[in-house]
Amino acid sequence: MTGAEELELRPMPYDCDVVQELEAQVQLLYAELYGGPDETRTDPLEFAAPDGLFLVGFVDAEAVATGGLRRHDARSAEVKRMYVVPSHRGHGHARALLAGLEAFALRTGYEQVLLETAVRQPEAIALYESSGYRPVANFGHYRDSPLCRSFAKSLR
Repeated sequence: MTGAEELELRPMPYDCDVVQELEAQVQLLYAELYGGPDETRTDPLEFAAPDGLFLVGFVDAEAVATGGLRRHDARSAEVKRMYVVPSHRGHGHARALLAGLEAFALRTGYEQVLLETAVRQPEAIALYESSGYRPVANFGHYRDSPLCRSFAKSLR
């Protein structure tokens, strides 16, 4: 970590303007890394209580990080749209956001958390592995992509 920015996590609707602005930024990143946006289907209701949550991290009044959790199946939740704006990376915000999502998953009764990332995001892979996630068989929209990497973490 560099610096001591304090991150405040706030639940927000996935379809609100703040989230959609950061969603546009993450889609630009995906286009840069992979040649197009993430085509995974997302419905704003998937990130709503009681089964889901979407968090936005704020430093002062600036929205700098996002991440959501949605039901995958009866015992598992899936992390989606983890993103930290470039000017606020290296401060532990992604780790704090992930911990907030995992805490919600545990309170909600999920037994494990799943996620997808890809080989062109080595920082994300390092974060997930250092947070206790282990490789699993690919799933979801990109399960057949050679670039896809899927992970899971048991909450038990």
